[in-house]
Amino acid sequence: MRLYGVTGWKNAGKTGLMERLVTEITGRGLTVSTVKHAHHSFDVDHPGKDSHRHRVAGASQVLLSSRNRTALMTELRGAEEPTLETLLAQLAPVDLVLVEGYKRDRHPKVEAFRAETGNPLIAPGDPTIRAIAADSPVDSDRRVFDLNDTAAIADFILEEVGL
Repeated sequence: MRLYGVTGWKNAGKTGLMERLVTEITGRGLTVSTVKHAHHSFDVDHPGKDSHRHRVAGASQVLLSSRNRTALMTELRGAEEPTLETLLAQLAPVDLVLVEGYKRDRHPKVEAFRAETGNPLIAPGDPTIRAIAADSPVDSDRRVFDLNDTAAIADFILEEVGL
């Protein structure tokens, strides 16, 4: 499975870039899945719904299925967070998996960067960052793209992974 990441600090434009990349790459006829890391607690379920009631009752996993989609929710209940590798093993085969976040993992990445956030670039200390997608000029030894030039960033990623 080919894997490429989008990383950056909070409010750097990661999610918008991910969304545009998925649209661009799937529009070229390739299949894409995504993995998003959250640093906070989240819930995709809703109180009162049957699946939520199952989880609250103590189920370790709840698989929700319809003709349109399936969702597998796993309650960690104090266990360690699964590694990216473990999570990737659960995905169905696709042409490319785009990963948002997971700064410390060793897969290749593009760094999203917005000057207005005031954060420094991550790239200088991280050789896994192969390019920067920025909203303003940046001084870097990496390839730099305009944050909104989705087609060029997609071309770069697809070339990097051999697609």
